[in-house]
Amino acid sequence: MLSEEWAVFPAYYGGHLKLSFSAILTGLLISVPLGLFAARSKRLAGPSLGVASVIQTIPGIALLALMVPVMGGRIGFWPAYAALALYAVLPVLRNTIVGLQGVDPAVREAALGVGMTKSQRLWQVDLPLAMPVVVAGLRTASVWVVGAATLSTPVGAPSLGNYIFQGLQTRNWTAVIFGCVVSALLALTLDQVIRLFEQASARRRKGPAIAGLVGLCLLAVPAFLSFNQNSGVSSFQAEAGATVPLAGETITIGAKAFTEQYILAELIDQTLADTGARTELKQGLGSAVAFDALARNEIDIMVDYSGTLWASVLKRTDSPPRAMLNAVTSARLLEDYGVLTYAPLGFENAYAFAVSAETAERLNLTSISDLSGKGLSIASDPEFFGRSEWTRTRDAYGLSDMTTRGMDSAFMYDAVMNNEVDVITAYTTDGRIDAYGLVLLEEPLGTLPPYEALILLSPRAAADRALLGALEPLAGALSNETMRAANGKVDLDGESVTEAARWLGETTRK
Repeated sequence: MLSEEWAVFPAYYGGHLKLSFSAILTGLLISVPLGLFAARSKRLAGPSLGVASVIQTIPGIALLALMVPVMGGRIGFWPAYAALALYAVLPVLRNTIVGLQGVDPAVREAALGVGMTKSQRLWQVDLPLAMPVVVAGLRTASVWVVGAATLSTPVGAPSLGNYIFQGLQTRNWTAVIFGCVVSALLALTLDQVIRLFEQASARRRKGPAIAGLVGLCLLAVPAFLSFNQNSGVSSFQAEAGATVPLAGETITIGAKAFTEQYILAELIDQTLADTGARTELKQGLGSAVAFDALARNEIDIMVDYSGTLWASVLKRTDSPPRAMLNAVTSARLLEDYGVLTYAPLGFENAYAFAVSAETAERLNLTSISDLSGKGLSIASDPEFFGRSEWTRTRDAYGLSDMTTRGMDSAFMYDAVMNNEVDVITAYTTDGRIDAYGLVLLEEPLGTLPPYEALILLSPRAAADRALLGALEPLAGALSNETMRAANGKVDLDGESVTEAARWLGETTRK
């Protein structure tokens, strides 16, 4: 429902504005001085434009991800800000150089002829004449930055991209459209506001500049509106007189970018309702980004899966028995990262090779081994094809002839039903398996590891006894069936993540 999108609008819009304005201003402060020097020297102009152009060719999501390790593993505002600031450099730098080099040489000579120094000529002649071109570059940079800021969600920086990433995963197309429309309107409006400054510089009039300042102020107003929200406190308040063992603490809950993770983050938030803690959700994080943030105490709690931790964090390529994998994983996480594997939630969300019922019947498929030699296509989230379990499974079952297609998990199930791919790696707690009548292929060789859902706590949170006690009701509380039903409420029935988490919590208390 649109009301739900509107409810979190101030936080997302405010985060988007903070990122965009900071990056644009930084890009301006870098580009204009560099352009002043480069315009006078061809030796400097070529390399500076070359470096800026190379940065611009890096895909936005990749540049954002690269900034996380560059900034020491930090997530949130700073890596997103750094990447966007770099994105803002090229158009302003290029237009500054072009604008200054385009000043009529006769005008410049005349300025010197009337007794101006080179510095006076720069500030009183060259820059004023070049300013319309420079501002035009600023307009381009602003549109680029506002658009690219929607990609900051996977590195933990809230923005209008939160609507898009979460909406895609939960099939909430209202949220996706809302995020896209607001982001586009912001970019177009900011472009027109900067256009007023361009007019002011070209016509030497103060009126458009004043109108531009008013426009900037009006753009910022929605970020300060409350819309009846709770100022970041847990959305489920403690009853009057209730015990509040975590009063005054801020607990940050992390979640990856798929439906189940959004639901579990909300469930943890609701479980902490009566503790007095303030909760903050950082959702839509990349898998590696989320774990690194946990190990660095930038988030306090997250849910991850034993098989993911085994392959991606511990870099193990073997597949031992379940008990050994769990024991070694827990010990290594605590020893190497200080991360506490607090408790299993009670369900397992594993990878399973799935095909449509029609494909299974047509090709007589019952086991993964039946896929060998048929030249079929398989789709999975891109992370899977980069991990050892795919390599191990491919080699064990002779699947080298299969064509792999990395795909967002939100689209895999429709793709296999529409025969756009032959096989997908379904998640075993996804409600769409039953709803779409998919056939899960047997995996007799045990090449795919277990994926038990585990509550992980950061080194700081692991020492918080009150927090451990508050999370205790979740230990072993969920089954595969209940988790699949909760996922189905969002993916199939169109319920909100909050509603599904509330149902899940009520179910576990029965």
